[in-house]
Amino acid sequence: MDHTGTQVMGFEIGIALSDSDASLETVQFLVGEMKKTGLQIETFQGLSTQLFIKVAAPLKTLARAATELQIIKPTQLGMDLPFDWEEAHAFVKHPDGSLFSWCDRYRCYQHLIFGIVNHSNSPIVISKLPGNRGYWEVGESLVRKLESIGIVEQVFPLHDEYMRKQLLKNWALNWGDFTQQPIDDIHSYLGTQIATYFAFLGMFTRWMAFPATFGLALHLFSFGPVKSLLLPVFFVSITLWAILFCQFWKRKHSAHLARWQVECFALSDPAHNTPGIQDVSLPSDVERTSKGKEDIQRTEWFKFLMRFRNDAMMIFSIICLQLPFELAYAHLYEVAGSGITRFGLSAVYLLAIQYFTRIGGKISVGLIKHESNENREYQANSLVYKVFGLYFMQTYIGLLYHALLHRNFDTLREMLLERLIITEVIQNFVESSFPYLKYIYNMHKAFRDSKRSNELSEGKVKFATKTENEYLKPTYAASIGEEFEDGLFDDYLELALRFGLVTMFACAFPLVFAFASLINLMEIRMDAFKLLTMFKRPVPRVASTNGAWLNIFQFLIVTSICTNCAILVCLYDKERKWKVEPGLAAILVMEHVLLLVKFGFSRFIPEEPAWVRASRMKNVAQAQDTCSKQLLGSVSGERGEVHEMHKTE
Repeated sequence: MDHTGTQVMGFEIGIALSDSDASLETVQFLVGEMKKTGLQIETFQGLSTQLFIKVAAPLKTLARAATELQIIKPTQLGMDLPFDWEEAHAFVKHPDGSLFSWCDRYRCYQHLIFGIVNHSNSPIVISKLPGNRGYWEVGESLVRKLESIGIVEQVFPLHDEYMRKQLLKNWALNWGDFTQQPIDDIHSYLGTQIATYFAFLGMFTRWMAFPATFGLALHLFSFGPVKSLLLPVFFVSITLWAILFCQFWKRKHSAHLARWQVECFALSDPAHNTPGIQDVSLPSDVERTSKGKEDIQRTEWFKFLMRFRNDAMMIFSIICLQLPFELAYAHLYEVAGSGITRFGLSAVYLLAIQYFTRIGGKISVGLIKHESNENREYQANSLVYKVFGLYFMQTYIGLLYHALLHRNFDTLREMLLERLIITEVIQNFVESSFPYLKYIYNMHKAFRDSKRSNELSEGKVKFATKTENEYLKPTYAASIGEEFEDGLFDDYLELALRFGLVTMFACAFPLVFAFASLINLMEIRMDAFKLLTMFKRPVPRVASTNGAWLNIFQFLIVTSICTNCAILVCLYDKERKWKVEPGLAAILVMEHVLLLVKFGFSRFIPEEPAWVRASRMKNVAQAQDTCSKQLLGSVSGERGEVHEMHKTE
């Protein structure tokens, strides 16, 4: 509580500003305007030539912003309604006891900070900069204006030290619990999308116990003459395992969303997905209704053709440019005589492919900007599909080349281990070291700037507060850029490629599941430690599903059915005559049956638990009942008024 008895949240937002003679009065003006909105402000001088602002808000201020934003929240009546501060007691609190989730609070902060607008009738002078750069125009956001002239450098969320240390203790550094994670606490602190990723990773790791044990048994024990029959059994088991995993993940995730009070309406609100960023690609409802039927249809087909053109360009580029490059590398690796030559070839290949995929990612981002997608979620999904196509070709085409054309399964197993172990170790080292090195560089740069300005004497370097320390850390962003995706893009990509490696080549190397299981265990703690210590606190994002990534996992399951059937044919047809009758016929029948099972299981296994479905139907029924009563009440009221008018006449 503050001195007025109003509940105040901790400092949750930091603002970094330039410290120049032209900006001091402007910063004071900004602080005054932010205080007028009800925000709690604390300013201080940083180590470098920068000023910092810490922002907190009383619960009443956040509630006012939530009311203005019409944030939908569940009520005690079982209905989801726009938040109203006057009826706050009627809304359901979150599992941690708070009225607003971190996603909601961050969205309110963005609304309060960026919603400071010049409501006067004339521009206001806020800076000594020449020309019109120092004028705050009518209807213009003050913070956006200060960003454009370089006074506001960054607005970023701050770590809560108490919650961060609790998560470090109970999650990132808690190696004894293996796959157990405090998912609700993760959601409360990092948001829905990150909590969804770790829930998915944890469930995937737990489910890996079965194929890892089965594959390890096939590797350690000979099983005599029946081992050739065990491979098809292993393949069928792995396929059923992957299908059931995806279906039961949908059920588990729907239960998470129900408990976290996240509904599908979040996807229809672009600003909810990326707080503070408006999606200007969408036409307003007024614009839609003002258009005629033909114009709307023309716009719809134009959007479809644009997406089709961009997808066709990416597919054509992958086939004509990347496919020959990947096949050439695979052939050179096959004919290379010594291990040293292969190692050097792989090193050159990895350097070249990193450059190639980075260019492909930038091209994909450029194409997405010219598409008219429904919202930022659709834009992100479109980007995921395009970039994954590049990585799919890079990761799997060489392995398929060795397995199906040369049928060199020793080389295939060698490359699987190389991709799974060496690449993972290098990637985890890069993910851990690069953010730390960037932070060290920023820290020394700030120290050098402070010495140049003679603000600190030598040997007395000390950061003013932890806010500046957080500011110097890198942002949790995707390697292809942060226009549409955050750092989860790279984490999901890594997980999807690993899933494809273990499922698509299961019959060739069953032991690969054991290695992948160990890597997943390490990945949980490494990713958690990275988020809590090496990066700024991530911007919370709302996503009701895994987006495009779940569709990619489904695609990899279908692909694994085809590739494993082909590998079984190659294993049994050692004379390369493709006449393994009746074995070939049995394998073809098995492939069609498994594909049928894959698409049939989605019908037999419900995607949400019964209690979630019952709760949702209850909410819908109550909402319809309430709306019906209100409509009948309004109609009765209107008829009563008309009747009274007739009587007076």
